[in-house]
Amino acid sequence: MTVEGTVSGLEERVAGRAWTVRLDAADRGGATVRVSCSRPACTPQVLPSAAAGRTAAVAHLATHLRAASGPRPEAYCACRAEECHTHVRDAGPRDRATPSRCGGPVVMAVINDRQGRWWRALECCARCAAAHPSAKIVATAPAATGPAAARPLPAAGARAGADRPAGAIGPHFSHAPSSAAPAPQGVPAPQGVPGPRTPKPRRSRRYGKIAQRIVPHDLHPVALRDELIELGDLFRAYQQRPEPDLAELAELHSRKAKAFRTWAEVTGETELRLEARRAEQAADAALLQHQQRTGQSPVGDGEVTNRLLPGLTQWEHARTVLAHVAEHTPLPGPEARLMAVMLTLRSALTGTGNLVGQDVRGLPLTEPEELIGRLVDSGWLSIPGTADDLLDSRPESPTPITIPSLMPDDDGQGPFDFGRKTRPKLSGWAQRVVGDKKLRKKKTGAAARLLALALAVRTSTDGRLGADGEGVDVAALTSWCAVEPDELEPLVEQLTAADWLAEAAVTDGRLTGRLAERVLQVSCPLP
Repeated sequence: MTVEGTVSGLEERVAGRAWTVRLDAADRGGATVRVSCSRPACTPQVLPSAAAGRTAAVAHLATHLRAASGPRPEAYCACRAEECHTHVRDAGPRDRATPSRCGGPVVMAVINDRQGRWWRALECCARCAAAHPSAKIVATAPAATGPAAARPLPAAGARAGADRPAGAIGPHFSHAPSSAAPAPQGVPAPQGVPGPRTPKPRRSRRYGKIAQRIVPHDLHPVALRDELIELGDLFRAYQQRPEPDLAELAELHSRKAKAFRTWAEVTGETELRLEARRAEQAADAALLQHQQRTGQSPVGDGEVTNRLLPGLTQWEHARTVLAHVAEHTPLPGPEARLMAVMLTLRSALTGTGNLVGQDVRGLPLTEPEELIGRLVDSGWLSIPGTADDLLDSRPESPTPITIPSLMPDDDGQGPFDFGRKTRPKLSGWAQRVVGDKKLRKKKTGAAARLLALALAVRTSTDGRLGADGEGVDVAALTSWCAVEPDELEPLVEQLTAADWLAEAAVTDGRLTGRLAERVLQVSCPLP
């Protein structure tokens, strides 16, 4: 039988099955992806990210493999019809490859590209599966039984039809032993196709990459190697996230620092120890950002406090409002400044707001009616009635107030750029500070309440005064509180007695100490 006759006979056998699952971009420039399957009955899926698409693609392929029957011994390679490189390696420009290129039992293999864009399951011989570097064997067919398994495959040089029944077809794979009939006189006996060698068990060689470093497959201990490989995968998966999670990132950097320290101890490389130190710094920075964004800070052993104003942006807005009031208070004295703070926060965005009598009576003012009248006379404040009407107003009928200097200009721009939802949060924060229960019980005046506001926005994340705990300039505090320098120490003593300050001391023109733990939630740490 000729080679062409043998190939023709093979093509009458059962074709191997194959299907492909692909991952493609769903839209240009977007993060969404489309998962499609070569089987017509499968509907494409659209997923929000590449990571989710890969997970869905692998799960879809696994579903097909579970639903499909195992590999069939009588099937020939699914990749033969596509002339893969295994079959065309030794073939001529017009001739198909000889059947002897295939060998071994029929297997169900899964191959994929390195970029994770497609996954393919195919029914092929073990030799063709081994030719694919990424192939993973899912199942192996049992050895073929019956008359077909005993028929030999003719050698490529055997004479066509020599002592062979008409229509006899040899087995497709070369793992069947050859027992061809004796050749005629003068023709050398054909050589049998050798059976495949028993594959040796392959040692587990796990590779990975982390921080632009290849993790050696022979790195010991094995637990360290597996941890480094897993961390590399987790960092790459984190980069595919649509939204950052700083808490998770801090945890990854912490694990990386620990793993790299162990790696440095094993290998003695200084660079690994430096990388571990950088990972520790990155973990601290990510954790600090997470705490600042969520309004949390460490208190004691692992505890956190939830701040009334969460996040750097709102803390900066609070400082902006206080700075604006310091420059635009129309009247001297701490009472006028405290009143200006509360009214500014009530009408910050549009220059208009509502006020009731209780809002004013809750402030430590000696003569609120007179102060309101002076603010109205200065033109800084406008109300429809008298000061007594404002003080008598109730929540069901508040008094509208107007501060012309806060009204937007013709371009719609005002002195503040925060949103409508932020204004009531800032107002509630200031009311919480000024109306603190212990400050009221100690009957502290307007200057002490202003000092409490000033210190609340001038702390570190752990409550120490100053950005790095170095303290706050006394001149800045006295200017804000509208008091003389020698009046500051009595105010500090009042806040200490009210459990607002702790370890407070005025030295070298600076006020040092920290906020009491009970008021950390109203602090706005400096960056």
